[in-house]
Amino acid sequence: MLTLTQLISADLGVDVARKPWTALVAGVAGLLLLSACGGGGGTGGGGALTLGFAQVGAESGWRTANTKSIQESAKAAGIELKFSDAQQKQENQIAAIRSYIQQKVKVIAFSPVVESGWDTVLKEAKTANIPVILTDRAVDSPDKSLYKTFLGSDFVAEGKKAGEWLAKEFGSAAGDVSIVELQGTTGSAPANDRKKGFADVIASNPKFKVVASQTGEFTRAKGKEVMEAFLKSQPKIDVLYAHNDDMALGAIEAIEAAGKVPGKDIKIVSVDGVRDALQALADGKINHVVECNPLLGPQLMDLVKKVAAGEQVPPRIETTETEFDQAAAKAALPQRQY
Repeated sequence: MLTLTQLISADLGVDVARKPWTALVAGVAGLLLLSACGGGGGTGGGGALTLGFAQVGAESGWRTANTKSIQESAKAAGIELKFSDAQQKQENQIAAIRSYIQQKVKVIAFSPVVESGWDTVLKEAKTANIPVILTDRAVDSPDKSLYKTFLGSDFVAEGKKAGEWLAKEFGSAAGDVSIVELQGTTGSAPANDRKKGFADVIASNPKFKVVASQTGEFTRAKGKEVMEAFLKSQPKIDVLYAHNDDMALGAIEAIEAAGKVPGKDIKIVSVDGVRDALQALADGKINHVVECNPLLGPQLMDLVKKVAAGEQVPPRIETTETEFDQAAAKAALPQRQY
């Protein structure tokens, strides 16, 4: 095995044994060379901070806006983004996260498809000393040390806002109020929490009855399909509560095809606040929209830089959101970014 002196001599073409004064210079140069070429995990070309982001998919206008915000914000922040689309499959997200661990990215962030089943891969990231940030959706792991923070909305509060609108809108209605519910992806945090928040509010009044509730998978096509089934199976529907706008927009197509008037014959409340839904609200086809802001990119990049630097961050960071009636929708549309 060559000695350090022999290695330095070979690399620099000098006999450091005969020229001791060059040994120090050669040693420093060698260390600098190793430092420059060895590189730490988590940096891309030019030493960029690398972020591995595993997205749910592209199931809705909201998600498309969320992805665009993340991609544009990463570029603006000088962060090298490694992006994957899980196509709404948990196994794809887990595979992407494991790939990011192997690539030694500096930070991993993802929006979990469902709440459960993440402990194993999150422990792998922790063992590799790669911090994880949850965005938009949470996980139900009891071990909060497996991720640094959550950035997103309070989905229970969103469900409550929808329920409070309904309670006010139908507070003086005589007789039962029949409600159908289009749920989001089964097992996902927004579906679970928006259902719970809504149910908690309407439970106080026995005249509010959810007569049918089924997943529409957060997509416009599935929302239309399930609403068609509701219209056939339910003799009376007063209200549609949709866990997201895309399902509500699909349901509107089904309602109109059935010869009914959305927004009048069947009142509609949904969650998100995408442009198409606000236009439908302005047109009177939707009655109320609870906002869920997808533009998380700037806040996420700020968090990525902080956790990469070892700074302490709050365990939960919630976005500020509002609600829209028809007048508010008309006012917001000209400047709506998504």
